[in-house]
Amino acid sequence: MSPDHQHGGAPTISEVAAAAGVGRATVARTLGNYGSVSDATRAKVLLAAERLGYQANTLARSMSTGITKTLGIVLADVANPFFSGVLRGISETAKQAGYDAIILSTDEKLDLERDAIRVLLAKQVDGLVVASAAGRNDDVSHLSTAMERGIPVVLIDRLVDGLDTDSVVIDNREAARSAVASLIANGHQRIAFAWGPVTLSPATDLQQMHSILDEALWSDGERLRGYLDALEEAGIPFDTALVTHVLKNERQATRAIGGMLALADPPTAIFTTETEATVGALHALRTHNRRILKDVSLIGFDDSPWAAVMEPPLTMIQQPMRELGAAAAQQLLVRIEGDSSAPRKHVLPSTLIARSSDGPAPSRAAE
Repeated sequence: MSPDHQHGGAPTISEVAAAAGVGRATVARTLGNYGSVSDATRAKVLLAAERLGYQANTLARSMSTGITKTLGIVLADVANPFFSGVLRGISETAKQAGYDAIILSTDEKLDLERDAIRVLLAKQVDGLVVASAAGRNDDVSHLSTAMERGIPVVLIDRLVDGLDTDSVVIDNREAARSAVASLIANGHQRIAFAWGPVTLSPATDLQQMHSILDEALWSDGERLRGYLDALEEAGIPFDTALVTHVLKNERQATRAIGGMLALADPPTAIFTTETEATVGALHALRTHNRRILKDVSLIGFDDSPWAAVMEPPLTMIQQPMRELGAAAAQQLLVRIEGDSSAPRKHVLPSTLIARSSDGPAPSRAAE
């Protein structure tokens, strides 16, 4: 037992103050990371606290400072490799700043997101990082209410219409456009898009497609817009039969892409916008005895280690997952510390990792 701590209970803030030769208020400011404390005094307090084995009472600290040193993280699917990478960046940055994180997953369901925000506000988190499941016309009062209470919100991966707050995203539209344009440059005219916004009434023409886009999750809509941009630039007619609108799971992606491959005029290339869609495409190609590159080119979103060891290796769009998470956490911490400047939109670069799964369309290869 430390000579400065003689009783059997946990060391108190008074004992830390006595050991450091300072007042209780100085110890509270030092261990709570608020107020003004000289470097020399801070060092004495931290040394005394460490020697005594003092553990700060988080609840008491939050009552005196209004800060719980806790971030609320609401992600669409923590099992998704993309969000796992994002979470790593958030967690590392939060830990370095002395913050804990409470992480909740919504499975892309807006009602679960609303519940998650309610729980986190009750936990008195200092700020929120949210990958929202809200479409463009959905009610997002749960987020605006948090902001009205003074809880900063940083959106990650997707924007939310009508919510004027910080965000960290990539340029999804340009990433998709450039990937599809590279397929077109290789002679592909029939390019499947998997997957588009989920809807019970798939579009039958371009006008209806734009109506669906108005309701879509932001990232889904932006990637589909990029696909349409590339077709329009090349003068290629839009074919609704080449865009899936299935629920976001591997089985439905396999079925939908299989249906495309069975068309009288099937696609010669497939552009997938998420990992599950890429895996679904691989299953569908195998089921229909189509070979990547020889029969069908493939470009996917969200590069993964397994993509590089496929045969042939897959050309993929790489998102800076960890960096997205770190940037979101850093921006949130700045707001918690009192920055009240105008909302910032951070746009991080994505990279098309060229491998071997995309090449000339079959008709050109045969010439």
